Amino acid sequence: MKSVADRKAQLLTRLAHLQSRITEIGGELLSHDSRDWQELATEREDEQVLEDLGQSAQSEIRMIDAALKRIEAGEYGACTYCGEAISEERLDLLPGTPFCRLHARAADRH
Repeated sequence: MKSVADRKAQLLTRLAHLQSRITEIGGELLSHDSRDWQELATEREDEQVLEDLGQSAQSEIRMIDAALKRIEAGEYGACTYCGEAISEERLDLLPGTPFCRLHARAADRH
């Protein structure tokens, strides 16, 4: 069983990685400046993929920020919907999750 301090360290490490990734994506998006139409079309496709990756990273950052706030409030590891403990296995896979398995499924349906 990981301690809350271990979980916090894990979340902070992931947060730093995501922030670095967003910076890299931004740099990559700014570097595209082709005048060739075929290259431009390829760059546009690449930009869409990069933008999707950036949006995914930003979403995960919001989730991590919320988890860090729950840690500070002493509420980490409890489902924000029902208050029951989130399983260690689930926290191992998704350390920023705010929901137990049951309520994560319900949230996905809405």
